[in-house]
Amino acid sequence: MSTKRYILTGNKMVAPGSMAPASKGLAQGDLRLLALALIAEAPRHGYEIIKLIEEKTADWYSPAPSIVYPTLTNLAEAGYLTASADPPRLYTITDDGRTYLKQNRDLADVVLDRLTALGERVSRWRRALAAISKPSSRIDGRLEPDADSAESLVEILARAAGDSQRR
Repeated sequence: MSTKRYILTGNKMVAPGSMAPASKGLAQGDLRLLALALIAEAPRHGYEIIKLIEEKTADWYSPAPSIVYPTLTNLAEAGYLTASADPPRLYTITDDGRTYLKQNRDLADVVLDRLTALGERVSRWRRALAAISKPSSRIDGRLEPDADSAESLVEILARAAGDSQRR
């Protein structure tokens, strides 16, 4: 099954080749905190930040390099990161960056948790869709999904709808 990947441009997620936003993406402040939190774990290149966000969201979207790299540059100019002189730049968090992250740790954790929850939800949806797309029997030449798979998808969609209504 192919996965549809979205690119975060500005504060909108768009499908590649499309100009229409899929939904709101990360706010600029969220991306700043997310980048600081990921770099606090270990020094990273900009490309690694993009890949880690893709992994956390189960490849649901990818922040655009045109957003990530200026954000990293801005964090370095603010004194929160240092960057190696030669490209590809390796970013390392500074003491000021650790202090800023500590002051905003609750919000950074919310952003990280939100991305992880999104990735888990996307993975469940993909598994459910894969399960119901596998034919388990043929009736009159038509493919019929197995009842357990269809029931699982209904349960997942019902939970997702309940989650979104509670927010």
